[in-house]
Amino acid sequence: MSKPRKQIHLAAHFPGVNNTTVWSDPQAGSHIEFGSFAHFARTAERAKFDFLFLAEGLRLREQGGRIYDLDVVGRPDTFTVLAALAAVTERIGLTGTINSTFNEPYEVARQFASLDHLSAGRSAWNVVTSWDAFTGENFRRGGFLPQQERYSRAREFLATARELFDSWRGDEILADRATGAFLRDARAGSFVHQGRHFDIHGQFNVPRSPQGRPVIFQAGDSEEGREFAAADADAIFSRYNTFEEGRAFYRDVKGRLPKYGRSPDQLLVLPAATFVLGDTDAEAAELAREVRRQQVSGATAIKHLEFVWNRDLSAYDPDGPLPDVDPDPGEHTVARGRAQVRMYRDPLTTAREWRELAAANKWSIRDLVIETGNRQSFVGSPATVAKVIDDFVQADAADGFILVPHVTPGGLDDFADSVVPLLQERGVFRAEYEGATLRDHLGLAHPDAATAAERAAS
Repeated sequence: MSKPRKQIHLAAHFPGVNNTTVWSDPQAGSHIEFGSFAHFARTAERAKFDFLFLAEGLRLREQGGRIYDLDVVGRPDTFTVLAALAAVTERIGLTGTINSTFNEPYEVARQFASLDHLSAGRSAWNVVTSWDAFTGENFRRGGFLPQQERYSRAREFLATARELFDSWRGDEILADRATGAFLRDARAGSFVHQGRHFDIHGQFNVPRSPQGRPVIFQAGDSEEGREFAAADADAIFSRYNTFEEGRAFYRDVKGRLPKYGRSPDQLLVLPAATFVLGDTDAEAAELAREVRRQQVSGATAIKHLEFVWNRDLSAYDPDGPLPDVDPDPGEHTVARGRAQVRMYRDPLTTAREWRELAAANKWSIRDLVIETGNRQSFVGSPATVAKVIDDFVQADAADGFILVPHVTPGGLDDFADSVVPLLQERGVFRAEYEGATLRDHLGLAHPDAATAAERAAS
């Protein structure tokens, strides 16, 4: 008997201004005006995507003591945008990244439970940690936590938030006008949590939401991040969008689930994916080359090289050869608040490899950054891209993809109009939404209220 074809999950990421987006493109719109977010969300909903995803930055990044000129200045608050989108959409899930290092469980649980009510059951929380003291300077508590401590706090943060969500069973509101009784149980929402990171008690003031609790996403790729996802998340984001790396990550994360009493279908693996479409594969390849050159200006190339060299390289010509000076391996970094600096654990080795590549291919600094940086995940005609996406999912290299267009807000339109219909023809993507909540879209079980009540009482 042949294996049944898996259904593909698709989501859309509205990125900040960075090396993926091309803000200088004539078709690019604002990253602040609500109309951009509304257009993007409506396109994703028209295409029957599972959800829209917003990242979050808690501090503007710096390079050489100056604000990194590709960062977002004035990006609206995540909850504000998602709440507004709930009013102009009907089915698309609304996912926000909220940090567990500097926020508090009661506040975050209240915000997500409220969003779930406002959206009729479409909210999701991407639980992240903060890794640097630079970001912590914006907060009263300040500082930062070592990696193991960050995940310890994150696990307890999420457990505490779930206790708050589950402090309501869902049947407490009576609202009997004849008797004047509003609640069946005056202690509804009561909670007590005593732990290493949080010691709180009181009554949660948001009744049980349509999904029971929001869908939980996790984005960590470290050993701690993978374990956190296997134990507690409904979906994990992945940076692996090549076939073999994707399959290895998929096997690894899914293989961790049994020890937590979970089955493979209880955690979705969703890599981020960029794309360039053309009428033909050759046209798409040419467009992709143009996009990469737009994404990596001369100034951007120098800044990227500084991640590795950890020194000011502004005097170097981006169209010239790589610096002959070696990187500074010191702990201080010229790039503050950028997670990319952690990718280069051995800068001296990276510099040597890059010099060899540049010499062999006669690459300038800019050429090197373009060629060694992230390429578009899917490049080709709509038919080619649809087939590759389907092949990935059927081969268990992913359960679907979070699409990141290089132009916002209209960069998703072509994919929605050309690739999605081909996936629907293949029978691997929905033609209509079959449920109302994000859990329905993702095929996730609804948390049982009785089980939740038992957990809250224990």
